[in-house]
Amino acid sequence: MVGIDFGKPLFTSEEIQRKIHELGARISADYAEKDVLVVGVLKGALFFMADLLRALRISVRMDFIHCTSSASKGAGGHPVQILADIHEDIKGKHVLLVEDIVDSGVTVDFIKRRLLDRGPASLKVCVLLDKAARRTVQIEADYAGFRIPNKYVVGYGLDYEDRYRNLPYIAVLPLDERQG
Repeated sequence: MVGIDFGKPLFTSEEIQRKIHELGARISADYAEKDVLVVGVLKGALFFMADLLRALRISVRMDFIHCTSSASKGAGGHPVQILADIHEDIKGKHVLLVEDIVDSGVTVDFIKRRLLDRGPASLKVCVLLDKAARRTVQIEADYAGFRIPNKYVVGYGLDYEDRYRNLPYIAVLPLDERQG
């Protein structure tokens, strides 16, 4: 594929922004009068988190966690590896974990458990996309933008082999692209 535009958007840029403003209003109401540390999961959540932060009407700080995950454990290791951890001490703080998508739930569950071990006052999860059909771990997001079918999606931070993150919309990746 030469260009980056392809397929019919599953969600247009306008639909994404409307949903983010809805989420921002809900989160702002839930966290009124509280300081919140928003923790984004790199790399995928970057676009979503930036727009979500601008939609919030509350006091926030931000930090990031960078991890990789694999479908199965490799070399006796855990399927999720932390490449860079948050810098903030979250003990007694209200934390909002922001992720682009929850599908199997393994990554979000791993990060959530890791953060809960540090004693936050509260910890909630916000995701742009919820692909419940792939769930292998019992976890639900406190805030979810769109429920999606069991399709491989790219754009707006989501990638295939670290490409297509910069699409301004979310689209289903064509099968021929995954085979090429």
